[in-house]
Amino acid sequence: MIDHIVLVKFAETTTQEQLQEVVDRFKALRSHLTGIVDLQAGINFSEKNQGYQVVLSVRFEDREALAAYGPNPHHQAVAALIREVGRLDSIVVDIEI
Repeated sequence: MIDHIVLVKFAETTTQEQLQEVVDRFKALRSHLTGIVDLQAGINFSEKNQGYQVVLSVRFEDREALAAYGPNPHHQAVAALIREVGRLDSIVVDIEI
């Protein structure tokens, strides 16, 4: 299995409503993707978040499912929303478990 974790930092002008929309739209991906074991998303409330407000996490069955995820049009639509509402930076981690 593969864990794919993304931390996203947004501009100061990004609203809480926009952050929640990103989280909600990301969670909705589950019904449009194959090879997903688990999918989680939320707003980071840690005081040590270093400015990364949103956490997205997907557990895939295998590397092939991860590879299919990137170009998926539903995923691309969420990625576009993230850029549109003010993405400044992101950190991506992929680990095999």
